[in-house]
Amino acid sequence: MLSYSALTVAANEDIAAALCEDLEALMPEPTGTGIFEVEDGSGLWEVGAYFTEAPDAAGLAILASMHGVKDFLISEIPETDWVSHVRRELAPVEAGRFFVYGSHDADKVPAGRVPLLIEAAMAFGTGHHGTTLGCLRAFDRLLGEGFKGGSIIDVGCGTAVLAMAAAAVLPSKVLASDIDPVAVDVAEANVAANGLTGKVECVVAAGFDAPALKENAPYDLIFANILKGPLIGLAPEMGPAVKTGGYVILSGILNEQADAVIDVYCANGFNPVQRYSIVDWTTLTLSKMP
Repeated sequence: MLSYSALTVAANEDIAAALCEDLEALMPEPTGTGIFEVEDGSGLWEVGAYFTEAPDAAGLAILASMHGVKDFLISEIPETDWVSHVRRELAPVEAGRFFVYGSHDADKVPAGRVPLLIEAAMAFGTGHHGTTLGCLRAFDRLLGEGFKGGSIIDVGCGTAVLAMAAAAVLPSKVLASDIDPVAVDVAEANVAANGLTGKVECVVAAGFDAPALKENAPYDLIFANILKGPLIGLAPEMGPAVKTGGYVILSGILNEQADAVIDVYCANGFNPVQRYSIVDWTTLTLSKMP
């Protein structure tokens, strides 16, 4: 059974959001719509709609013209067993002492490694992307240099793989927060699957406003694997939220964006410790100055 996608690009988030809202009124109705920032530093936003019937090309063209965007690219999508596909494509990932795997690879966990189970059906933040892999390697390096834990939080946690990595090797109770309730549900399922219930607390929160986040501050370590814009926006809150001598591990940063993030965090009381790039992505470790 075929399904269909219709994609275009908008100049900014406001245009993308307005176009996305108008897409909901099309007939046949889309089964889903969404907007996503294009992660190339251009400032552009992708707008997408998905249909179980062939979409109204004329209606899409009218909407594109109304909002001043390029014509939609309409594509057929063949039926795919995505979970099976992901299982084939996502091999286990080794990041220092950590071994990230799906249940289909449970027999491949090496002795002496810290196993982190992330199911293929929950494949955002599995460790395969350069940002998550970079964070795991940066954390492994901190541990190797003697980091002993304390108060730890994973902001924008996704699957909570970073929070689970910390909880698996340190005595600390770890917080995992995300603005998306669905992501928090995924995080809780992963925490339970890894036997870490009670060691990782998952909460819905934006920034550091939630009571649970305030109660546990200041932190010895903050993971924030999000994007350049939100990282820069959080910088003024990060300063007071980290103990003197504590660390932040930041990612979701394109290589060419790293200097800008470093400058903002230095202006908010941090010193660079390590800069690590994997393909297009940079992970930063910074420490809080006295």
